[in-house]
Amino acid sequence: GVRDVLFLYEENRCSMTYMYEYPEYLKIKLPKKTARRYPAYELYLYGEGNYAEENKNLLLTGIPVLFLPGNAGSYKQVRSLGSIALRKAEDVDFKYHFNFFSVNFNEELVALYGGSLQRQTKFVHECIKVILKLYRDREFAPSSVAIVGHSMGGLVARALLTLKNFKPELINLLITQATPHVAPVMPLDKYLTDFYTAVNNHWILKAQDLRNLTTLSVAGGFRDYQVRSGLAFLPRLSQHDSALSVVSSAVPRAWASTDHLSIVWCKELILATIRAFFDLIDENTRQITEDPKKRMSVLNHHFVRHPAKMFEENPQAFTELTGAFMWITVKGSKWTYSVYNDSDGKYFAFPLASHRKSYSHVYCENSMLDTSSWIYGCINTNSSMCLEAADLSWRAELLPTTKVVMLKLQDYPSLSHIVIQVPPAVGNKYTLGCEFFEEDSRTVQLPVTHLFSFGLSSSKILLNSTGLLYNVQLQHFNQIYQAFKIYIESHCQSLKERKASVYRLHIPWSHEDSIIVAKVPSLAEISAKLHIAQPHDDSSLPELNIYSSPDCQYEVILKTSLLQVLGQIIRFHAGAFPVYIVSNILLTYGGQLSTLRSTGQCSDFSLELVRTAKPYKVEPLISIVVFLQGFNWFREIWESLSLPEVDAAVLSSQDAWFPLVSLILFLFGTGIAYWSGVFFSTSLRLFSSLWLMLIRPTVLQKDKSITPRRFCAMISLALVSWTTCGAFAVLIIYLQYLFKPVQVFVTSVFHFQDSGHSEETSQNSSTHTVKAQSSMDSSPDATQSPSNSTIAEAVNSLKMHITILNLFTWIVLLSLPSLIYWLKNLRYNVRLDPDPCRSTAIILVCILEILMNSSTSEVKSSKLLKITAKVPLPLSVAMLAFGRMHLYRVPHFVTFSLLLHVLCCIV
Repeated sequence: GVRDVLFLYEENRCSMTYMYEYPEYLKIKLPKKTARRYPAYELYLYGEGNYAEENKNLLLTGIPVLFLPGNAGSYKQVRSLGSIALRKAEDVDFKYHFNFFSVNFNEELVALYGGSLQRQTKFVHECIKVILKLYRDREFAPSSVAIVGHSMGGLVARALLTLKNFKPELINLLITQATPHVAPVMPLDKYLTDFYTAVNNHWILKAQDLRNLTTLSVAGGFRDYQVRSGLAFLPRLSQHDSALSVVSSAVPRAWASTDHLSIVWCKELILATIRAFFDLIDENTRQITEDPKKRMSVLNHHFVRHPAKMFEENPQAFTELTGAFMWITVKGSKWTYSVYNDSDGKYFAFPLASHRKSYSHVYCENSMLDTSSWIYGCINTNSSMCLEAADLSWRAELLPTTKVVMLKLQDYPSLSHIVIQVPPAVGNKYTLGCEFFEEDSRTVQLPVTHLFSFGLSSSKILLNSTGLLYNVQLQHFNQIYQAFKIYIESHCQSLKERKASVYRLHIPWSHEDSIIVAKVPSLAEISAKLHIAQPHDDSSLPELNIYSSPDCQYEVILKTSLLQVLGQIIRFHAGAFPVYIVSNILLTYGGQLSTLRSTGQCSDFSLELVRTAKPYKVEPLISIVVFLQGFNWFREIWESLSLPEVDAAVLSSQDAWFPLVSLILFLFGTGIAYWSGVFFSTSLRLFSSLWLMLIRPTVLQKDKSITPRRFCAMISLALVSWTTCGAFAVLIIYLQYLFKPVQVFVTSVFHFQDSGHSEETSQNSSTHTVKAQSSMDSSPDATQSPSNSTIAEAVNSLKMHITILNLFTWIVLLSLPSLIYWLKNLRYNVRLDPDPCRSTAIILVCILEILMNSSTSEVKSSKLLKITAKVPLPLSVAMLAFGRMHLYRVPHFVTFSLLLHVLCCIV
């Protein structure tokens, strides 16, 4: 599954964007108060060559666009947009042009640490005010700014509207690139999840106030494994006329999936964006139009359905077909025509009266990919030609190798003829074709194979193509956990050169189509999987559109792809893996405490993991709670107890939860927990071997859990946590704790050698440990001998330390992002504020300073051991219930369990 997500995707079909002159970034001077409040942030204006020189005095006359970089993003990523916009402005002799500004967020890791998101949002507000001041007293001064936000920059742009003193009219257009709008990719701290909740709730509750803001979200498709495209779809609102979400693979003239970084420089996508910007200009104000309907029309034109014509706000409804062209009447239901060096123009007229009774649709295609009109509907005719016609070219759709149009005859009762215009083509070679057909004859249904067929069975259908178009409807394909491989094999009767076939997988409830162009004859493979599941109120079927070659047979074979099903599990739920891993380790920890209480010996981590980490101990209870939350009475009781919503229920409401996924994730977590245990044990043996060769250890001795020296160490680390960064204090205590098992291991082995229990001396410390443990397990008098009891206690303590170290490692990993953020911003502020780890770190420092010097003999005699051994199971259940979408809660559960362990050492 990991391999499918990270490596098995389509090749990069994006072209690189290039600058024709050296890019320059002019730093905009900010007000002193703003610069003092946000010392790490800056605002720049992009320019190249002469354009950059002219703008150094900041006498700007263009249309302002602000680029916001994302997680660890650079302000210099604006150059692709800025450079192509400059070239486009040169094409129109600078009648219109854009000024691209970019914010430097110091490449902060805002996808992993949410504490600075609010600060970034407020800084962007200040930048917008500064930008608009630059245009003051200009003839066509703008009153708003368009924003392009990459990744988390798009979320920051949306968050502007949550600020109390922000005026919504300051933004009229927002384009986001690969922005996770729905939820954070890794919810590692509370500030991040709270920020998302505030933004999404505001956009839902204040939807009416946002109707003047037009928003476009572009997702990268399956190449983007950092932000899955389902997260980039804007939350569904009742107002669908002001927001649009598309996947780059469905964008006309791009038709390419992009990874998380290439989406900012993919030439095909940037061209579509810049063309849209220029079409959005109002000729009267020379700024982006204030008309929301026009803005949505432009975005639909460039990002959803391109008719292979230049955008026109109000296209001419009727036109006269003029020119000295020859008129030819075509009475047949099928027609093809090849043009090569044709010096005479022609009109081909298809009378509809004779076809309306027999056929329901007409389909036409044209391989000449220019932007001129080519198909018309005739209204008034005389005996030989059409006097007045409706331009049907606006109903066309652009595909990679052709432009096509399909019309339902019933929708055009006033038309007498369909007219195809073939202009003179000197030096050009292209083909046209039309056919009338009954819809049912070209639509076939193919039921998809079951999820548990594992690719052993397949669904097949054979298409004897005599026409130009087939629609294969995929029945029961509507869930994200479904994934298929579709093979399309084409066979042709003759070996003559044919036009390439186009295969499109069309998902009707979202703009996530994918298109493949294949030579004929050939065998093509399409991966069929979804970014978002079918809404409950939608009954449409996904379609495989085959734009075929006549006289060829097409065989469609569909199989379930187990590899891609696993890939979907990873894609949608990889972020929850830490929860399942820690849950397994916590269950093992509880099992070791239970064994210590019942037998007096601490069991080995790997053996205890196999014995205690069972999914049936945790999953059924969560499933029951999720089921009961479907009833109002239970939900009322749950809310009265102020309990948070179970994460599985939230995922189910988002259609991101599917059968057996939790079991698969739990077993995966068990595997990782097992191998992490093996890794720690192996590493311990290696380090101990080195230690034995270099240092002669001291004799094993008991010590108090709390001494003045350790108390001072606790206070010192607590102060470090409070005054600098909690994650830094956690890392220090972790490194300190890391040497404790090594010390216990070496000392026990050395003590075993000195006690005379080993007859054979070896330099391999691993061998000594095995002998020590075997003599300890097999000798009935082991507990009676002071020497053996000391060794047994040391080995028991060692096993417990390894498990605690395993748990603590995951706490360190989950707090690492805030540590990296703090280190990166250390020159601006010594104290991380806000700090998601501060309070937890202070508690952990105290806990681990005591546990570091504890032994199992203290725990065995404690009255609290019974409770402490039972607590990890309910904590594991709670962790899986409330931690899947809130990873920052995981350390809290582990800390509580370790706190009880400390009390066992004291009480």
